[in-house]
Amino acid sequence: MNVYDLDHTIYPGDSTLDFWRFCVKRWPAALLPLPWAALSGGLFHAKLCSRETFKGRFYRFLRHVPNAEAAAAAFWEEDLDKIRPWYLEQKRPDDLVISASPDFLVLPACRALGIRGIASPVSPDTGALLGPNCRGTEKAVRLAQTFPGERVEGFWSDSLSDVPLARLAERAYLVKNGVPGPWPAELLR
Repeated sequence: MNVYDLDHTIYPGDSTLDFWRFCVKRWPAALLPLPWAALSGGLFHAKLCSRETFKGRFYRFLRHVPNAEAAAAAFWEEDLDKIRPWYLEQKRPDDLVISASPDFLVLPACRALGIRGIASPVSPDTGALLGPNCRGTEKAVRLAQTFPGERVEGFWSDSLSDVPLARLAERAYLVKNGVPGPWPAELLR
């Protein structure tokens, strides 16, 4: 199988932020938690709160979205055509997307593409994280739990935090500015 990150890899932006913008246009009350989320973002960047705390506070906007799962489906009806052409040209049915974005947002895109997906478990109703954020080492853990012993032929990501998955792959590619190139060999040792 080939494994891909979603955001800034096969999708040209951050799907969670794009989804938030999509929701704010339709349900302006989704802006209400923004000051608390912005404060938490500052605390996260100052290393005074965890990534999970920051994300959990940001996801509170979902409390103001009447049906986040339906909204996610509508979002992908508009944005699925943004998937990068280089990915669509090489897409295979056994492909897997592993993303730190919320599962209720990522999995509809995967279904529409006809591929499999793993993402961070998030309540679409409350925004609460329901398990570990699927990032870095957690991606490799989730891959091993969900597809034990499956061979990873190729891996594509824009983020060096994904080196644990890159090390599992026979070939790894770092996506910069939307273009895949070789993963830095010194990081694969």
